[in-house]
This record gives sequence, structure tokens and C-alpha cells, in this order.
Amino acid sequence: MSHPNPTSNPPKNLFIFDGDCAFCTLWVNRLQSVLPSFPASTPWQWIDLDDYALTQEDVDKAAWFVTPTRQFAGHMAFSLLLRSQPTFGWRFLGHLIATEPFSSIASLGYRFVSRYRHRLPGGTPACAVRRPE
Repeated sequence: MSHPNPTSNPPKNLFIFDGDCAFCTLWVNRLQSVLPSFPASTPWQWIDLDDYALTQEDVDKAAWFVTPTRQFAGHMAFSLLLRSQPTFGWRFLGHLIATEPFSSIASLGYRFVSRYRHRLPGGTPACAVRRPE
């Protein structure tokens, strides 16, 4: 999923995640320590979602990778994160994630992890996705 980025002064690249989710924060921290290059990152709770044309529902469902012209959610955000690496192996993996049939599989995997992140190692009840009442 991607949306145009309407902000007039967007960051070069920004990775947006759920800062209330221990699982999400754990994995952002791990990726920052493993990947040679990582964009600026921030919890969605620290930004004005309107600045990025995002809604509460958008950030409840997925992490986002914002570029000056577009935004990518979920597995495509992860794919772009890998494709922006200086190392060939990471870039290759990022391209695989964005290419069928791997993209469909990665999308299903991302949705599963997102939905059950509160039950995964490092997750807490605060990680549970809010369900409409």
C-alpha cells in the first residue's frame, strides 16, 4: 500500500512505527543495529499524522516508510528499507519481497505478524491492535 506524500517539507526518508508496541520497538531497534543504513525513525505517537496523510487506522495496521514523494506500508515498507541498503544481499532480499509471488506471501506474513504481535516474543498487551467496537 502506498499513498502520495502531501507535506511541503517532508523528511528525506522516515520510518514510522507504533511506539506503544514493545514488539515493534524491539524490531526497529534490532534492524537499526543490523542494517548498514537506516532512515530516521519515529513512533507515530510523536508526529502529526495529518502531516503525512495518514490516519489512525493506517498506523494501527502497519509501519510506514515515507519518502519525499511516496509512502509505503507494511511489507512494502520493509522491502523499501532493505532496497535502500548499500549491501547487495539486503537489496536483493528487498527486491524479492516486492516481486510476485514473494510479495503476496510477504503481505500475508506481515498481516499475520501485525495482527498477533502482542502474542509474539517481545510483545505486550499494549501491542494488540485496537479493534473497532
